[in-house]
Amino acid sequence: MIEIFENYEVKKHTTFKIGGKVKKAAFPSDIKELVDLLKTGEYDYVLGNCSNVLFSSENIDKKIIFTEKINSYFINGCRVHVSCGTRGPLISYECQKNSLSGFEFLIGFPGSFGGMIYMNASAHNQSISDCIVSADVYNPEDKNILHLKKDDLGFKYRYSNAAKKNYIVLSAEFELKKGVAENIDEIMQRNIEFRKTHQPSLTYPNAGSIFKNPLNDSAGRLLDLCELKGTKVGGAEVFKNHANFIINIGEATSQDVITLMYKMYSKVREKYTIELNPEIKYIGNEGTKEAKLWEIMTVNSAMMPK
Repeated sequence: MIEIFENYEVKKHTTFKIGGKVKKAAFPSDIKELVDLLKTGEYDYVLGNCSNVLFSSENIDKKIIFTEKINSYFINGCRVHVSCGTRGPLISYECQKNSLSGFEFLIGFPGSFGGMIYMNASAHNQSISDCIVSADVYNPEDKNILHLKKDDLGFKYRYSNAAKKNYIVLSAEFELKKGVAENIDEIMQRNIEFRKTHQPSLTYPNAGSIFKNPLNDSAGRLLDLCELKGTKVGGAEVFKNHANFIINIGEATSQDVITLMYKMYSKVREKYTIELNPEIKYIGNEGTKEAKLWEIMTVNSAMMPK
């Protein structure tokens, strides 16, 4: 059964713990319900765990579908089938228990599979595109469901054709490799330890990496060289252990975060003539001060050679 709420506060659904109220929020419980909602053409966004989303702190005139209840999966041999709202760490653990290797990197990802496929999530020399076989997506243009093979999805760094064509990922199938459960667990534990050492835990609300890595370089390295660690705007702060993260140190607003992002972006542009491209997604009302700053960052970075 679909749950629908008017004037719904979204802060609690984001890992940033920032956001006002959206006009409408819908929570389908399976893929059929999700497709039925999509066919109405009424909704502006489909979101999973909102682990790389910044909502405006102001009330937002948008209608959102959340897929968190669409979290089914099954494993058959080396094949793993997941629905869009299923979270990465759960599947990482399940694959380890079944001696399947390929999803060790997902152990520290707070996101869900729909978004991870959409952006081709990656870490620790593994990526979603490494082992995906196919995905079912909804095409809003003709309101049909498409079955896409890996090559059809056109994966690149932080990119897929699902993003380019505005497809909504419904489910996907992966083929992993057989391994030794103890060895897989060891890799997972190393990944967890790396994240603890280099990245903020969700004790400090954050949305993961703020900027994408530019070609043949690291956004974190450039931001570090600009001595931005510890820089604050209101309740938002550049993480002291890694300059490509912003943490919410207490009641940060979206304006705080975007103003701080713009400072980071401007410093790198001035020092290295490189336009960093935001990795997180912003959802707010057009024409506001924060929306204008966001537009500067996204439009200028889109002009840079990839």
